[in-house]
Amino acid sequence: MAACTPTEKKIETYTNLDHQVTNGRMSPETLWAFGTVSLADISPDHSKILYTVSWTDVENDRSHKEVFMMNLDGSDKMQLTYDNENNEGNVCWRPDGQKIAFLKKGQLWEMNPDGSELTQISDFTEGIDGFRYAPDMSKIVYIQKVTVHPQVTQPYADMPKANVKKITDLMYRHWDHYVDGKFSHVFVTRYGDKVSDGEDIMKGEPWEAPLRPFGGMEDVIWTPDSKSIIYVSRKKIGVDYAYSTNSDMYLYDTDEQTTENLTEGMMGYDNAPVFSNDGKLLVWESMERDGYEADVVRLAMMNWDTKKVSFYHNDDMNPHSLSFDAADESIYFTSVWHGLYNVYKYNIATDKAELVASDNCNYRSVAVADNKLITTRQAHAYPTDIFALNIDGSNAKNISEVNKPILDQLTMGETQEHWIKTSDGKDMLVWLILPPNFDPAKKYPTLLYCQGGPQSALSQFWSKRWNFQNFVAGDYIVVAPNRRGMPGFGREWNEAISKDYGGQCMRDYLSAIDHFAKEPYVDQHRLAAIGASFGGFSVFWLAGNHEGRFKAFVSHDGIFNSESMYLETEEMWFVDWDMGGNFWDTDNDAAKYKTYAQSPHKFIQNWDTPIMVIHGSKDYRIADTQGMQAFNAAKILGLDALYLNFPEENHWVLGAQNGIVWQRSVKDWLDKHLK
Repeated sequence: MAACTPTEKKIETYTNLDHQVTNGRMSPETLWAFGTVSLADISPDHSKILYTVSWTDVENDRSHKEVFMMNLDGSDKMQLTYDNENNEGNVCWRPDGQKIAFLKKGQLWEMNPDGSELTQISDFTEGIDGFRYAPDMSKIVYIQKVTVHPQVTQPYADMPKANVKKITDLMYRHWDHYVDGKFSHVFVTRYGDKVSDGEDIMKGEPWEAPLRPFGGMEDVIWTPDSKSIIYVSRKKIGVDYAYSTNSDMYLYDTDEQTTENLTEGMMGYDNAPVFSNDGKLLVWESMERDGYEADVVRLAMMNWDTKKVSFYHNDDMNPHSLSFDAADESIYFTSVWHGLYNVYKYNIATDKAELVASDNCNYRSVAVADNKLITTRQAHAYPTDIFALNIDGSNAKNISEVNKPILDQLTMGETQEHWIKTSDGKDMLVWLILPPNFDPAKKYPTLLYCQGGPQSALSQFWSKRWNFQNFVAGDYIVVAPNRRGMPGFGREWNEAISKDYGGQCMRDYLSAIDHFAKEPYVDQHRLAAIGASFGGFSVFWLAGNHEGRFKAFVSHDGIFNSESMYLETEEMWFVDWDMGGNFWDTDNDAAKYKTYAQSPHKFIQNWDTPIMVIHGSKDYRIADTQGMQAFNAAKILGLDALYLNFPEENHWVLGAQNGIVWQRSVKDWLDKHLK
């Protein structure tokens, strides 16, 4: 096995800490200069924190990730890895606290806590994508892609140069790739000085664990006795898979080699299992309804002895990032409320949850370490950092401060919280983000931001694409309404959007822009609407129904034609639920009116305003033909229109240079029509 000493490996690694900000304003280049901070793991003795920092090398269009360690109070920071060529992933402590482990180039590496004796200990034939130690360190569970049941094949073996796909069932493409029969499976192997190929505990099964595209090792855990593995899977194929969100948690006994469905009969998403410290209680995130990916999240709890399940169900909460306190009396979690991700504590004995921390920011994760809460936190004005709080939520302190040298050079715009009346008399939260050095005596061009999802929180988020500080740095005001369909305002508000895309949520947008257009600092003659995904749908819909309000539009990855969208997406469960069924069902007239009659393409005859359309060709969630249809229609109508196509991007823009081109192009378009 390969090993090296600290003196051999401490080369100068890539960072952007020398980045110089121009005029104190955010720019696309500055936005991509920030380091991305991730909390990796807390040591078994709760004294040390492992975290990673990724820096974007724009010139070479790649990222550089390294591993760091610090004390719970942020002191004694130490860089542990030095590798400009390969990134480290799945960083964690070995259960005995004597080693730190991670994946690099698909193999398992270990090192001492000071970074010395870096050693590759595995020789897997194929690279792996994630792993976990058994608590007693006797075994390792890992995930690896295997070919099981190709749904996309070549039809004739004697025609090897034919470029053709033979497809016989759904789902033949997923997120951004064609399903070629490779599924992520769970394996188990013995652990020791050398780790080799293990046994596939899902051998021959044509489904994956964890779930694509976002599931990871949080969905594969060991039981406390190190005898069994719990993993999350959706054991369906074809049409059944495409229409269902029903994932289950499976218990695999490594001695008996048997598998049991722990959540049989629970019909929605079940994922992210966590054991209490004493191993007596298993908790996880659970949705109730099959086919509804935005259902209220319940805190599910299973007595591990009796296997009896109970729930904490609050329509105003969606618990995520579950973590037990030291005494196993309470469970800490994050949940969004009124546009902020807060930290809450659920008391198991009283069956009640209470607010612990709310600080005009997003707490995106929480973990308990002795008498401290270790969190990741972000806001409109700063990217993610690691914060430590007292156990009662007080005295929040930024302990990583990775991006401070860049942030110190910037003047950020202020985010204001406004509550306005909607057209039906409801109170709606609207974020108003002002330019740096805002002057209320001036009039500013203003952007209506339309959030995607459609049921995603419009919170104090930080993004390398829809970054509000990047927009306001160009002396724009941003109006960001928490319209119908947003979580964090009660179940009724959240669910009001399904089957009513062109209804009240669109009137909410108009209520917001009309409200702020009356302000003396908003130039009502220089307004634009921008957004992606459902926000892109919103822009297309507003383009045909805005009655002269806007001077420009920007739509990214938006739905233009709801009927073709129903048959183009790979997410059949999504369109079936949100659109009220298919468009040819004669028993579905009410839903069809609200959905299909309100499709943006039905109002194309009203389009009269310049529009920029953006789409990624590998977006299989909302196919790029939606963007093409919209752009083609705009040009046929004689409008000033621009189509920005990214052949290698999916529903997002992930490449650094692509991201900067996106930012520059959107700014150029807005400047052209609003300035």
